[in-house]
Parts: sequence; C-alpha cells; structure tokens
Amino acid sequence: MKKFFKILIWIVVIAIFIGTFVYLFINSSPKETVYELVKPTRETIERTTVLTGKIEPRDEIEIKPQVSGIIAEINVEPGDEVKEGDIIAKIKIIPDESQLSSARNRVRVATLDLEEKKLEYERTKMLYDKGFESREKYEQDLNAYSKAKEELKAAEDALSIIKDGVSKEDAQQSNTLVRATITGLVLEVPVKVGSSVIQANTMNDGTTIAKIADMNDLIFKGKIDETEVDLLSEGMPMRISIGAISDSNLDAIIEKISPIATEDNGINTFEVKAALTVDDTLHLRAGYSANATVILSRVADVMTIPERVIEFVGDSTFVYCLTDTVNGQKFERRAIKTGVSDGIKIQIVGEDVDSTTNIRGTALN
Repeated sequence: MKKFFKILIWIVVIAIFIGTFVYLFINSSPKETVYELVKPTRETIERTTVLTGKIEPRDEIEIKPQVSGIIAEINVEPGDEVKEGDIIAKIKIIPDESQLSSARNRVRVATLDLEEKKLEYERTKMLYDKGFESREKYEQDLNAYSKAKEELKAAEDALSIIKDGVSKEDAQQSNTLVRATITGLVLEVPVKVGSSVIQANTMNDGTTIAKIADMNDLIFKGKIDETEVDLLSEGMPMRISIGAISDSNLDAIIEKISPIATEDNGINTFEVKAALTVDDTLHLRAGYSANATVILSRVADVMTIPERVIEFVGDSTFVYCLTDTVNGQKFERRAIKTGVSDGIKIQIVGEDVDSTTNIRGTALN
C-alpha cells in the first residue's frame, strides 16, 4: 500500500513538472501581431486655428466735463440710448474765490465807467442839439458810451460764467451742460449726483462722467500666438462663436494685426481685430467672451489617411503597406509625401498609395 502511494506521488510531481514546462514553452513562443488595416479615402481637409478674445464696440467714447464742479443732475443710466447733443448731466460750479472777486471788481469798475460815459454823452448831446458842440465830439462820446455798455455786459457775463458756469448770452450752450458727443448706447456712468468732477487739462485726464458706444459697429478683439501670426493676413474671414449665446456663428473679417507682440504669461502674442457682421435679431453686449476660428489652409477632394498611421523621421514620412497575408501580415515600409493636416487626417500628395492600398494601423492584440 505504501508503495502505491509513493508511485502516485511521483506521478503527480512528474505531471506538474511536465505541465509547467509545456505552459512556459507555449507562452514563450512568439505570437504573430495582427494590425488594423486602413485604406486612404478622398475628403476635404481644413487647417484651422482658434483665437480667444471678446466682443467690443469699435469706438467707446468717454464723456468728460469742460468745467470742474459738482454733479447736480444725471439724466441717463447704463443701457439708455442717447443721440449726439443730448444732455446727460449738469454741473454746479464751485467758483474760485480769487477769480470771483476779480470778476465782481470788473463789474463795479465797468458800472462806474458806464455812468461816467453816460453823463458825458448826455451833456454833449444837449450841447450838440443846441448847436454849441461839434458833430465829431458828439460821435466820439456816443461811441465811448456804447463801448462802456458793452464792457459792462461782458463783465457781467464773465461773472456769471465764473459764478454759475452759465453765460447770459447763450445759456443753452453752457459748459455746465454735459452733452453726448456721439449717438449710441450708454455703457457706464461711473459718477453720482454730488460727485466732484475735474475738467481735462494738461495735468489731468479729467473725470469720466459716462461711456458711450455705437453698439451697431462691433469688433472682435483677440490674440494669436507668435508661431501662427504669419499665417494670418488682413482680409481673411473668421467665424465667431460667443460663449454666452448658444449656436452663435457670426461672420467677421480681419481688419488689423498688431505689428508688435505683447507678453502674456511668458508667451508672445499679437492682437487681432476683426469687423463683425451682426444679425439684427441678435442682441450683443460689450465684453462678451468669444472664440474666432480662422481657416489657415483648405484642400478639397484629396486623398487622406489618419495621421496616426504615419511614421515621422526628421523631414521624411513613411507608411507600412500590406504586401502579403498568406503567412501572416507582411508589410513594406514606403516613403510618402504629405500636405495639409487638420491634426486628425493628413493629405497624401502623389501616387505612392491609392484607395486600394492597405496601410498598417494600430495593433489589435
């Protein structure tokens, strides 16, 4: 009985050894790799680039006061439509004391001078009417009296401008009335009633009372990397997609490409401006984020293959063409010429391969 168990144990050990050997032998034998086969097809290829940017009015005007003072009245709000010449705000003048004192003094002097010239004129006129004074003297005194009246009028007008900012001669054209300089939409009113404002001068840009833009004349302003800027040119078409508006697809034409680069996070980029063609039914707002797609090159009805099946070696490109399937897949390395690529498919130039050629693709096992 013991002999039987010994023999059984040896049989099991030998079987395990033989099984292990067979398993290792089978797994160590080389397996034939089977590849996906790809055939060239005729398609249209477009090479594009995408610019990120935003929608802006072509002209955004900042309205500034012609005098310094305090906002007494604001007649518009952001979103209001205004016409050129509309009054958007009124300013209350805070006069300079020295200028005010000088203007008042000028009025007093002009008043005294007028009284003197009036008395002299009336005396000369009485004598002239009786024939005791010459016509020349009469005309001189009349002229002096007229000038004195004009001087008083000018002095009072100057005092009114300094004190109230309003000319008595033409109150409607007062510098205290801030008017829209263009027809358009009010984008922003950064001041409030009671705010102090400063007129523009050589030392100060002045206070902005409102920003107005013509929203019927919009542009796309974006940036492009320096590696692609030379592929663009003025007059090229673009397709604009606005993130805030679904299915938006607007036409645009490149108008300007900046001649100088700006650094953006360590990358040199160039500003690109394009004129938009806007549908009347589409309501756009200034500052919308947008993407612009530009077709850099396009070829139609050409032979193409997936770019992933190509082997790139320096400036050369190769594919592996199927030559035999009897004893497994056999391939031949063949040099080809390529053209336009969209990053997924690439154009084949020449007759190195055709629509009947089977090209090695991805391994299936």
